[in-house]
Amino acid sequence: MAADTGDSPIDPNKIAYVYMQVADHIAARIASGDLQPGARLAGERDLGTEYGVAYLTARRAVRELRERGLVVTLPAKGTFGAYPETTDDGQEP
Repeated sequence: MAADTGDSPIDPNKIAYVYMQVADHIAARIASGDLQPGARLAGERDLGTEYGVAYLTARRAVRELRERGLVVTLPAKGTFGAYPETTDDGQEP
């Protein structure tokens, strides 16, 4: 996915915020099972490098994922895939 190889899923010409493209791509990886609940995401600087964007753009993407409830960030620990919420009967909502 490195930007220098030209296979980044981010299209700067697309009519969408770049941070939303990054967040949507990571969300799709979570939905497909590529990123399991509890799996640690790369750091914001590493995500920026991976997606070919500034680290502050990656930081905004992670904040978007937190707002969606898809990841949890623990200070000084990292950002992890969130576990799906369950109802009282043990089923996902």
